[in-house]
Amino acid sequence: MATLQVPANVPSPAEDADQLHKAFQGWGTNEGLIISILAHRNAAQRNLIRQTYAETYGEDLLKALDKELSSDFERAVLLWTLDPPERDAYLANESTKRFTSSNWVLLEIACTRSSLELFKVKQAYHARYKRSLEEDVAYHTKGDFRKLLVPLVSTFRYEGEEVNMTLAKNEAKTLHEKISDKAYNDEEVIRIISTRSKAQLNATLNHYNNGYGNAINKDLKSDPKDEYLQLLRAAIKCLTCPEKYFEKLLRLAINKMGTDEWALTRVITTRAEIDMQRIKEEYQRRNSVPLDRAIAKDTTGNYEKMLLALIGHGDA
Repeated sequence: MATLQVPANVPSPAEDADQLHKAFQGWGTNEGLIISILAHRNAAQRNLIRQTYAETYGEDLLKALDKELSSDFERAVLLWTLDPPERDAYLANESTKRFTSSNWVLLEIACTRSSLELFKVKQAYHARYKRSLEEDVAYHTKGDFRKLLVPLVSTFRYEGEEVNMTLAKNEAKTLHEKISDKAYNDEEVIRIISTRSKAQLNATLNHYNNGYGNAINKDLKSDPKDEYLQLLRAAIKCLTCPEKYFEKLLRLAINKMGTDEWALTRVITTRAEIDMQRIKEEYQRRNSVPLDRAIAKDTTGNYEKMLLALIGHGDA
């Protein structure tokens, strides 16, 4: 349920590349023209535009955009223009170098992408940085964070709907026993969360809820300030109901003293082609305010226009 709006009649990649080249000419950059093209093309179309631009003008479109744009608007356009696996590889690498939010970005990528998407991210990471994502995650994390994140980025989950209900019941019991003992970092807890298919995990967590009277994330709130437990709850939310995770991320990004543009840009550029419609519905339900109004209140200029276009409120 994407919010990306692609026009019925899309110009050829050559026409789009030509228009973008024109947007960079003259005394000022034509940001409106850039938004009208890039914010209304899907990943495959953006890739073709980049290829055509490089062939025609001998320059990577990303470098041209980097020279012409600035600030939050530049970051939004550059992230959006990247091919999704390339974008995730870039975000993952960037996050390993930051002290804040790094674990969360890695967790999002590991838990909300399909197995094939995550595999492609790892390929893109390898090609770009000449190292594996797993080795960088292992190097830049430690303790319980490493214990959880390395298996999450290493996994290749089964994507089908088949579920073993006996297994779900047994693993719900295992999870409950470990959590009751406060053994939150136990290898069995991590194994179940990091390897089971999303359908199997949902069945297990339903058994947990029905059998023990609480949702698992409620039982994982024994110490709300424990960052490992926050990460564990986030992993479960990302695997089972990502729209709730991303709604909360947007709410926190917008409601902070000073907007967290880093998180706001990341969520919108990575989810606009996937499930942004569901995230918008969840945001409206949770906050009684439409997401577009919240963004318009908190952002300005071309940055605001780019974000609104990606969530389906721009002019296609």
